[in-house]
Amino acid sequence: MGVDVGFSKNRKSSAVCRLDWTAQHISWTVRTFGSSDAERREAILKAAGGRLILSAALDGPLAPGFQQIGKYRLAEEILTRGFWKTIGKPGQSSAPVGRLLNDAANACATIIRDHARVAPSKHFVRIDEVAIAEAFPSSFLGLMIQHPQSIKTKRGNRSDLYFEELAKNGKLAALMTALLPDRRLSASLLSIINHDERAALVSGITALCIAMSSYTAVGDKDGWIVLPPRAFIENSAFESLEENSRPKGGLYVS
Repeated sequence: MGVDVGFSKNRKSSAVCRLDWTAQHISWTVRTFGSSDAERREAILKAAGGRLILSAALDGPLAPGFQQIGKYRLAEEILTRGFWKTIGKPGQSSAPVGRLLNDAANACATIIRDHARVAPSKHFVRIDEVAIAEAFPSSFLGLMIQHPQSIKTKRGNRSDLYFEELAKNGKLAALMTALLPDRRLSASLLSIINHDERAALVSGITALCIAMSSYTAVGDKDGWIVLPPRAFIENSAFESLEENSRPKGGLYVS
């Protein structure tokens, strides 16, 4: 399960995605929802559908205990230095917007933990007893692009353009089928056109990486941001991750 976390009072700026698969196919169900507690709970639990969720990833800052973070984290620092000019960067959890996003992510994570059926955490970078993790779609996608600087982006459309690039060149589908071999996608990734729904799907893919124990992560005791498996990160980008994490640690490859 993936959740794109929003907090807008004026529109449905959040979305939830559930990935399913059979022996032959990979499919997804996506729905958008608003920021009230009732809307969050209804959408998330309807998406869960009473099934066992192997892992859930949320596009919002999360720390152990789902407490407000209120500080600039190592995970954010590692994904900023050397990256902000090419693939952008995570917002700071200490900034006003970061605090609002953190609160909304905590609310969604608590609903999933307390009311959905989620498998126990088995991954090294766990932040809770059940398998809930932090996603960041823009960096997740950007690390997979060979020459991200060739894609002219703005802050508001960066993740959409990266999604479209990786959907068109087949790399995003290749990641999904590498995690779930001998299957094919039941629909084109380009059939998803809504920004929030795309982010929820990428968060769902992030959760799939956790479930299949094939991922990279950056962070520390204040939380980890989960990224693609090493084989799907461009070499130059991975070298930057290594360089940024070298002084303090904070890079993990499963």
